[in-house]
Amino acid sequence: MEFLRPATWDEALAAKAEYPSAVPIAGGTDVMVEINFDRHRPPALLDLNRIPELHTWEIGADDVVRLGASVSYTRIIDQLTGRLPGLSLASHTVGSPQIRNRGTVGGNLGAASPAGDAHPALLASGGRVEVASAERGTRMIPIDDFYLGVKRNALEPDELILAVHVPSATAPQQFAKIGTRNAMVIAVCSFGIALHPEAGTVRTGIGSAAPTPRRATAAEEFIAAELADTGGWETRGELGEAVVRRFGELVAEAASPIDDVRGSAAYRRHALAVLARRTLTWSWTEFRAAGRAAA
Repeated sequence: MEFLRPATWDEALAAKAEYPSAVPIAGGTDVMVEINFDRHRPPALLDLNRIPELHTWEIGADDVVRLGASVSYTRIIDQLTGRLPGLSLASHTVGSPQIRNRGTVGGNLGAASPAGDAHPALLASGGRVEVASAERGTRMIPIDDFYLGVKRNALEPDELILAVHVPSATAPQQFAKIGTRNAMVIAVCSFGIALHPEAGTVRTGIGSAAPTPRRATAAEEFIAAELADTGGWETRGELGEAVVRRFGELVAEAASPIDDVRGSAAYRRHALAVLARRTLTWSWTEFRAAGRAAA
């Protein structure tokens, strides 16, 4: 196995162009598991740890956070909870403290596992993935278009993930997941939600309940229409029990889960409906409280 260790971003892109089958490694929390269990034996590893720009984050135009691909989950929790609350909540659920110190959103995106904890929060926030190649330069991939199949993403063979662009939250966001224990567990299913009052929309993200992470678009359209019809964004009135329950049902219908060792398809659908109801209620309660505080 070749081990490539570029010192600059340009060197990394050149190495990826020369060795398209090389697997990028930063935190190694996914890659090394595959190697250690002999599930995957890549011809080359491309170590990205020495590339400075991958480890930084900044606030760009329109209050969008540009998050370097190698920024760890621990740093997201410590430094970006106020701006990216949904992603921060998801980061809290990733493995152990040691894994959160090493694991990255860029690695989660590269692995493209349906069970990746970052995906529902990114879908709910409406982020974009910045990728680059030596030949074609940089391009932006909307998060909705990034996931193509089980552990397949929209990267070309010679491309690397440079950063993720995530809009700063303007209203409450939530994330929750079901697992066989409270910590260091792969999600049986997970769900993220973000309120976007300036656009009059609610975005969602479903994890570990379909071949790819996905949004529950029918549920989003239902709750957006309900809030528009009742003037809910302006009045911040209570959401009726029937509305919350229907939202949960539509989220469950958006999933296409399977039976596996972690849970049955039926259980995943049931759990998603519960998570959707809870996170919508939590988010809306927080939104209402913020309105009362501002008044």
